[in-house]
Amino acid sequence: MNDVLTAGFRDRLASGRRAMAHLIHVWHERNGWSHKVLPALSETLDLGRVHNSQISNLRNGKLSSPSPEVFLALAQANYVLYQGIGVIRDRLINDHPELLKVLLDSAEPLIGDNHEPLTGGDFFEIFVGLSPLPSSFDWFIEEDEATYISAALADYLCDFKPWRQCREAVMNAYPVLKPLRRERFAAVMAGLKDYTAEELDGELLDLYATYQKLSSSDLRGVDAFLNELRRNKVLNTR
Repeated sequence: MNDVLTAGFRDRLASGRRAMAHLIHVWHERNGWSHKVLPALSETLDLGRVHNSQISNLRNGKLSSPSPEVFLALAQANYVLYQGIGVIRDRLINDHPELLKVLLDSAEPLIGDNHEPLTGGDFFEIFVGLSPLPSSFDWFIEEDEATYISAALADYLCDFKPWRQCREAVMNAYPVLKPLRRERFAAVMAGLKDYTAEELDGELLDLYATYQKLSSSDLRGVDAFLNELRRNKVLNTR
């Protein structure tokens, strides 16, 4: 009986660590951040201590026992982003202009299913497997899916037309302004490269928004969109 309980406990912790890694890397991917952004923001505004290496290890699922201060710093940084960059602009503009520029480019907070920013308690409960990820992050695209989903995306967003015929409409529909992400998106649509699983995790909300602008189909929600892409992947591999 004790072995069963221990196995369940260990499985839950492993699952929580993976969920936290997924959450952190999707957060960074959506914003186009390096792992230095959150530590810099936390230090600059005295929000708590979190090191570059801790963020990197959280993203890779290698930080086994972060201190409570890590969860607090993440939560406070998340809340600042939720309030909007205008609140902290004056504190950054003179002494930290590079950090301000990064945040002005993209600074999306992590929002729970209650439409509120994730708290320190939320981060902790996700990490130890007590709470699931917010539904807007809970898709876990696997690496071996990424190539087929990338191909399916190009088919769906271009309505099975050659890229030259649909490029202008698709690029106009893609809501992201960051140049590197737009270049990567165009390369995937043209068949010159594929998204990685991590990149797809971070792009999915914007890819769904692009689909909504281009299609009259009644696919409601990101989950339905991803399931349709996965269905297309299965059909293409038979």
